[in-house]
Amino acid sequence: MNRAYLVDAHALLWAADESDLLSETARSILNQPDNLIVVSAATLWELTIKCNVGKLVLPDDFFETVQASGYQILPILPSHLDAYRRLPLHHRDPFDRLLIAQAQVEGLTVLSTDSAFKDYEVRIAW
Repeated sequence: MNRAYLVDAHALLWAADESDLLSETARSILNQPDNLIVVSAATLWELTIKCNVGKLVLPDDFFETVQASGYQILPILPSHLDAYRRLPLHHRDPFDRLLIAQAQVEGLTVLSTDSAFKDYEVRIAW
């Protein structure tokens, strides 16, 4: 059965590096050609910020590689921001909260190990 998944930042990085930290379930989801794999513009923005402040180093072609991998880029829409502002503050990370809102609005399952996502009404896979 094909599904749609929203990839969290760590899962995106682990997939790009083919890291052993990526679970077999996550790897299978990402490699299933019928699944829609979505990366939020917020995730790409978060990674850019981490690069700018020296917390992360990415290859120069990282963002092009994300799109070349067939991942769909999800823009931040007003409906996502409406959902975001209604979320309870169980989790204070603004990027994660935006992913939660986007997943809720778009009916996506979040691909993440972040335990804080479990405090929200959102499907999680790992």
